[in-house]
Amino acid sequence: MSWEAWLTLLMVLVAIGLMIRELAPPVVAMLGAAIVLLLAGVIDTSQAFSGFSNPAPLTIAALYILAGAASKAGLMQPLVTATLGTGASVRHGLANLLPPVAGASSVMNNTPIVAVLVPEVEAWAARHGRPVSRYLMPISFASILGGIVTLIGTSTNLVVSGLLAIETGDELSFFEITKVGLPIALVGIVILIVLSPRLLKERRSTREDLTESAREFVVDMVITTGGPLDGVTVDAAGLRQLAGVFLVQVVREGESTAPVGPDFRLHGADALRFAGKADDVVDLHSIPGLESLEQEQFHGFDLSQSSFFEAVVGASSPLVGRTLKQSRFRSNYQAAVVAVHRAGHRIDAKLGEVPIRVGDTLVLLSDRGFRDRWRDRRDFLLVSPLAGAAAPARHLRTPVAIIIITVVLLAATSLLPIIKASLVGVLAVLGLRILTPGEARRAIDLDVVLLIAAGFGVAAALTESGLAEQLASGLVSSFGSFGDIGVLLAIVLATILLTEAVSNTAAAVLVFPIATRAVVATELDLVGVAVAIAVAASASFLTPIGYQTNVMVYGPGGYRYTDYSRLGAPLTIVMIIGILAGVSVWWG
Repeated sequence: MSWEAWLTLLMVLVAIGLMIRELAPPVVAMLGAAIVLLLAGVIDTSQAFSGFSNPAPLTIAALYILAGAASKAGLMQPLVTATLGTGASVRHGLANLLPPVAGASSVMNNTPIVAVLVPEVEAWAARHGRPVSRYLMPISFASILGGIVTLIGTSTNLVVSGLLAIETGDELSFFEITKVGLPIALVGIVILIVLSPRLLKERRSTREDLTESAREFVVDMVITTGGPLDGVTVDAAGLRQLAGVFLVQVVREGESTAPVGPDFRLHGADALRFAGKADDVVDLHSIPGLESLEQEQFHGFDLSQSSFFEAVVGASSPLVGRTLKQSRFRSNYQAAVVAVHRAGHRIDAKLGEVPIRVGDTLVLLSDRGFRDRWRDRRDFLLVSPLAGAAAPARHLRTPVAIIIITVVLLAATSLLPIIKASLVGVLAVLGLRILTPGEARRAIDLDVVLLIAAGFGVAAALTESGLAEQLASGLVSSFGSFGDIGVLLAIVLATILLTEAVSNTAAAVLVFPIATRAVVATELDLVGVAVAIAVAASASFLTPIGYQTNVMVYGPGGYRYTDYSRLGAPLTIVMIIGILAGVSVWWG
């Protein structure tokens, strides 16, 4: 191999290593690789930044804005009440809920769909005494399955279409991917409905853990010296009739009293420990004569106007790998973290010194505008109030629905290219003031757009350096003895493994150049291989970190890492068989 090929291989491996070990966000790893390859002369400026001139990133940004409008209008919220009803069996509820989720995901970005549904399903499950873990993972998987039905179902489909256009001059049509994706989606939904109740264990969610388990949420208060509670009994102070909160112990001059009787007389500087529901702890701070022992943590909050939220940390969050103290969480986010949940458990440690990981769920106290400020930013994949989902702008549902349907019809009937149809939708959303320019800007996941653009540069380096041809040659020689179907299987498996290890977009841009060179040595059709890569790159069912929606439900569902592989393995097998069969039928 040439030195250009060796350098490209090194940079690809470094980028993959950084993403797997979460030492850098995917966008930083890919963009850094592209810049190094540009500086080394492996690719020129036009190749390095070809992604920015490709329609794919702009189309994806436009679709994010349309999805943001749908989220603001609460377009998916009525779905929960209409489909889950009053608490039928889990299987019956999934049979009603999952098909429309997948259908919506086929024409909308699935991240806002899941973001809207998670708090709604959590609230529904709490009302009807259902374990939310039975529903959230199937919802995430159904949204992934829906994304492989049409070209605009996921950003990965558009990325592969853009790469194909560079290679051949022709993009994928709106329903090209449907030939393979629709049968897989239909079988996958059936599998979820049948197997989810059997394979998914009942897990204690973050919300249940904090609102139902009194022992798991503790707050320490102190009696104000000379205050209205100094010298009165516990009963007279009204500390026996608190809704959802009870007094656990009193510590006076190092001596602990527990349990605390109603006639126990309180003194100034007594330290009181309370336990109870997260939603009710705020009530303690409004009682005259009681102060928090963690005044620094809660300083600056109007506690009577504060709420508790759960916020899920994604791979692109600047919090990943840093402690709350290092990230200056309190000052930067105007919120106090009161608990960190990871893999179904609350972390029992000093919170300020705990390094944050992808998928962690932070339970925090902030003012009621916290969700509006942060829900559309990369810091958190999901921000949900513990008291229930925020009320949507219902009057916007009809115009938003009309706009989205119009965009889909324009693209599906080829009256307009997808890029133009999506921009028409954005113009309508802004023109009708459904979203302000600021809201539209925040609706775009800039990390995804930049990752895609940088990925085109790395893909160009794979081709230009000759590395793609070398890897394709090795691929064909290793699997060619099994025929073209063996080569296709290798491409699909490589894409799936990279998707679980890094991200779906990165997997697609890394595998596609290799696949195009492998096609030359076989009788495979490039369009069929492109469809196979697009579908396989979305096949993230084995881990919680391979796809954003899986991360979003990880903490709220209280899932363990192995829960994903238990339910995801049958879906992955169906996906592989469906891809091989579909490509063979439609593209020989």
